[in-house]
Amino acid sequence: MKHTPLGRSGLKVSRLVLGTMNFGPLSTEEESFAIMDRALDVGVNFFDTADVYGWKKGEGITEKILGRWFGKGSGRRERVVLGTKVYAQMYREDQYDPNWDRGLSARKIVQACENSLRRMQTDHIDLYQMHHIDRKCPFDEIWQAMETLVAQGKILYVGSSNFAGWDVATACLTARGRKFLGLISEQSLYNLTERTIELEVLPACRHFGVGVIPWSPLAGGLLGGALQKAKEGRRASEETMKEIEKLRPQLEKYEALCAKLQQPPAVVALAWLLHQPGVAAPIIGPRTLAQFDGAIAALELTLSAETLKQLDEIWPGPGGEAPNAYAW
Repeated sequence: MKHTPLGRSGLKVSRLVLGTMNFGPLSTEEESFAIMDRALDVGVNFFDTADVYGWKKGEGITEKILGRWFGKGSGRRERVVLGTKVYAQMYREDQYDPNWDRGLSARKIVQACENSLRRMQTDHIDLYQMHHIDRKCPFDEIWQAMETLVAQGKILYVGSSNFAGWDVATACLTARGRKFLGLISEQSLYNLTERTIELEVLPACRHFGVGVIPWSPLAGGLLGGALQKAKEGRRASEETMKEIEKLRPQLEKYEALCAKLQQPPAVVALAWLLHQPGVAAPIIGPRTLAQFDGAIAALELTLSAETLKQLDEIWPGPGGEAPNAYAW
């Protein structure tokens, strides 16, 4: 397994992240345990979750699954770089509480952290991530709460998710003014079909030493051989079928290129991300062991300069960084 520092920190993480969003809603607890067992066996040490994952709001079901898995064997927690998130609405529909609505108040951050620690049966979170930006809450308040949690040993590092480039810059500069480490990672939508972050988010992250963790690397399955699966009669949602038709010309070229490379489309899509400057580790969200094992193959695939050029032609990016991509 290949490992890399996460951003400018000294924290070493595997170059693929095990995403747990499907644990509970789509994967049974037994299946989830088997996937986590396999991940540790092959050296994937970076697990990502969120307090809101699961099928019941406010329950933290996926975090509880991780907690029960940690409790099944000694040494498991110590081997995992554990990341979770805070921001989302965390009250049941029949129990409205304005302080548990979406947001990043100091009160919300501190209490949400305590709840996540309890659910995951651990005494600390390695990477505590802001799930979204809260434009109504000043960063001084946010960093004060994070500093308190770091001082108490309840979190070790802080990351962001779904931040704009200027949000990353504002967060980093505010933390620097407080003499606090600040962000070491940004979790963002990034794949061959969605390359908007190349305009400003990626450049900002590289400038401030923030490692990028792409989510939805397969574009919701579109880059996982969607056309071939449709030919085989596998069911897809109406929304997915609309996306397939919209992108059919590009998908046909893409799957033809993958066939020429003799590689599964999902593996090529993940390998492409691993070749992008500033990317630390894409998140894979397997529902089954077979999907997990398939994704691991991306770590062994080196794409030639010619192949990368062909992928850029099929799935063109914004044409450079802002403002060069559109101003000149």
